[in-house]
Amino acid sequence: MKNILNIIEKRVLATLTGGLLLLSSCGYLDVVPPEQPGLGDATKDYETTLGFLYSCYAGIRMPMTYSGVESGADEWALPPLWNEGHHGIVYNNQTPTSLSGGWTWGSLYQFAGQCYLFLDKLKEAQDVTEEQKAEFRAETDFLLAYYHYQTLVMYGPCPILDGFVPMNAPSTDFPGRSHFDYVVDYIVDKLDKAAETLPADRDQEKWGRATSTMAKALKARLLVYAASPLWNGSFPYPEWRNTNFETPGYGTELVSHSYDPKKWERARAACEDALNHALSHGFALYDDLELYERERIALPYIPGLDTSTPEGKEFQKRVMLMRYLVTTRVGDGNKEIIFPHPNNGDMVIGSMPHSFMKLNNGSDFGGYSGVSPLLSTTASYFYTASGKRPAEDPEFTPENQWFASAGLRGREDIVKFNVGREPRFYAWLAFDGGDFSNSLMDGKPIKLRLRDRETHGMNLNKTPRDNNVTGFMSQKFIVPKLSINRSGSWLNNQSKPRPLIRLAELYLNLAECEAALGQNDKAIAHLNVIRERAGVPDLTTSDINNPLSMTDWVRNERFIELWGEGHRYYDIRRWMIAPETMAEGKRTGLNALEKENPSFEDYNKVVPINQPYVWTSRMYLRPVFKNEVYKNGHNMVQAPGY
Repeated sequence: MKNILNIIEKRVLATLTGGLLLLSSCGYLDVVPPEQPGLGDATKDYETTLGFLYSCYAGIRMPMTYSGVESGADEWALPPLWNEGHHGIVYNNQTPTSLSGGWTWGSLYQFAGQCYLFLDKLKEAQDVTEEQKAEFRAETDFLLAYYHYQTLVMYGPCPILDGFVPMNAPSTDFPGRSHFDYVVDYIVDKLDKAAETLPADRDQEKWGRATSTMAKALKARLLVYAASPLWNGSFPYPEWRNTNFETPGYGTELVSHSYDPKKWERARAACEDALNHALSHGFALYDDLELYERERIALPYIPGLDTSTPEGKEFQKRVMLMRYLVTTRVGDGNKEIIFPHPNNGDMVIGSMPHSFMKLNNGSDFGGYSGVSPLLSTTASYFYTASGKRPAEDPEFTPENQWFASAGLRGREDIVKFNVGREPRFYAWLAFDGGDFSNSLMDGKPIKLRLRDRETHGMNLNKTPRDNNVTGFMSQKFIVPKLSINRSGSWLNNQSKPRPLIRLAELYLNLAECEAALGQNDKAIAHLNVIRERAGVPDLTTSDINNPLSMTDWVRNERFIELWGEGHRYYDIRRWMIAPETMAEGKRTGLNALEKENPSFEDYNKVVPINQPYVWTSRMYLRPVFKNEVYKNGHNMVQAPGY
């Protein structure tokens, strides 16, 4: 049997024996597809039943793209001419009449409908034991929880569809939005039920199918979100409520407007349970420091690092460790990824510098050079080698000298800001004068020349749309041994999963709860597990409120460790800190787009990103397409501000 990740990758909507199980509508009012010819064959034996189940998995979303919902955060900028979903979100251009920018409401309810259809047909399945049916039902419970979870955290209070709704039912019979806390409880119940039956882990052949560890981890994340300020007393639209539809026990209210510390206690218990469950069943932080050697890859160049010492070589190994962390799977010995997604996404080619190699036929080969980490957050939040933000590290280069040349022989373009940083900075980011990747250029790293129009710099004639925006580049998710040869062929371009949930998040979730509850010693201990793996000095009690609070340390560690993995969109909203980093004029970078072939001094100026960014409170939630509200106008209300 093929690995489920490979199967799902090929079945965005599964083709089953006897007919297509395609969901034709785009809305939650049409959750149950009409009976189709040959649908009875979908459960005629074990293999076809399993294939039907796999079709229910196909709605699991890939959050690491530059066109999807999660791109609307403060981690990176994109070239303005791309006009991606990212831009629609961060420019506040999303409206109830537009489906751009990662519209997901309809597809999430469609796949919930696929799950209900599967459960109905599972009763007729042939050559499937009762034990197997029980496991399939548990997997479907997990998926129903997941699809409702995704809807809830993006759109806020949402309808609960807990079973079949007849296709000929009047619109008044379709539910409206349920209270946020009520939906949370519904999802938690589904996940608890699934966890009772599902195995804790899967072998490589079944890796990607639901497990009890996935269920507990998703529950923990949801409860942390529910305890956060946006949903725990600080929602900015206190008058928003249903007009007609009522939630049992809540009436027409949609969001609780008073703070409840018990939500943090509930979340802490779930986080502790999820972490202990994962650890007791063999999950572990990825720690293979020697894979680079087995793959015969040279250790990376680190500016200013003395690699002749054991400490220097250990640092290089940590950089490689963090690159492998997000580009390996369970078969490679990676036991950290709890919930994988099969798709590489579109950020790899979008991140690569353009014109980095001449092919045998004389043409240039390169990427789009567009995924541009921000200076104001990303490059400034990643730690120094001392484990502090650059602006708050007294041992680091003074801020007024950050963008002066570090004076490295043969690497004069490297500025002091990019010297003396932590391993994750060098693992996942890149900058002028430094190296990009390990093997991409015919087995060698690319030495970046971001001021040179003939190679990686801005060239409006050759690449008018594809130019780096901030002076920093992302190399996260680039497989270390990926290479392009002189014929233009991709070598070692394995399909690698993306981590939807990994063990590090479980430590960070628990630390966040402990910080919220004033349990600083416990929070520090859990943060230090993550810091030690990354090669960063331990946090101590003397670091708290000097100047970052315990909560700020947790948030900063989360920003770094989970950078680019789809979390930040939700984090800045649930913490209600988006105005601090998302508003007009907040995003900065280097002066990468001023002119072609700029001088060193011109290039290394800090400037606001020249794009029409804006933040308003309505951006905490996404709008529902107008047709959804119109079709169910009796019960459905629009998100506030739209």
